[in-house]
Amino acid sequence: MKHTLLVAGALVAVLLLFPCMTTHAQSTAPLTARQQALVSISAYTAKGDLPHLHAALAQGLDAGLTINEEKEVLVQLYAYCGFPRSLSGINTLMQLLEERKAKGVHDVVGKAASPITSTAPKYERGKQNLEKLTGKPETGPKTGANAFSPESDVFLKEHLFADIFERDVLTFQERELATIAALVSLGGVEPMLQFHLGAGLHVGLTEAQLQQLIALSEVAVGKPQADAARAVLTKALEAARK
Repeated sequence: MKHTLLVAGALVAVLLLFPCMTTHAQSTAPLTARQQALVSISAYTAKGDLPHLHAALAQGLDAGLTINEEKEVLVQLYAYCGFPRSLSGINTLMQLLEERKAKGVHDVVGKAASPITSTAPKYERGKQNLEKLTGKPETGPKTGANAFSPESDVFLKEHLFADIFERDVLTFQERELATIAALVSLGGVEPMLQFHLGAGLHVGLTEAQLQQLIALSEVAVGKPQADAARAVLTKALEAARK
């Protein structure tokens, strides 16, 4: 009887510890191969390093990214690093697909974006998506650049956070991975990087995963730029804890 009680007690202890063990495992889980490919694709696109981008796109397809998912990343990045970088990336993907097809590799096209059925104004849809990304309500008068250039606020809400982020080819978390990697690669955009690091944390990316993202981007941008991004991440983490 005593032995049975001891065994039962041990089982209860394990069951009580299991949620904590699971939570810890989730909090330290590394980026998946797909996520790592998204980071590399974005970093090399923003840098304009097409030979390495070619390799990263191939890595992504081999890791399970679909053609449409890779294309979606490259389309999104025009909003952050301009059409020249985006279109160069798209041309690189087209070239890669032709090469793989010639070798008998048939990559999965994947799903296209679902039609948008909402009748709400695009500005309001973009505003709602931004609130989902940050967890903060978009209320009160405009400040800073949005107050100085209200048209920029409209373009951001209606186009970036409605037209682009609303497309369901990628999740918000995947879009933040791509955006953060591109901003790390661009450099000199610390306020925007801190904003998106905070958004990444809010949509479920962990500190360990963001550190890994910066380490992956360091291969493309070098240590000084990566260290600058690590300093911004420290600020984002401090802000998130408040």
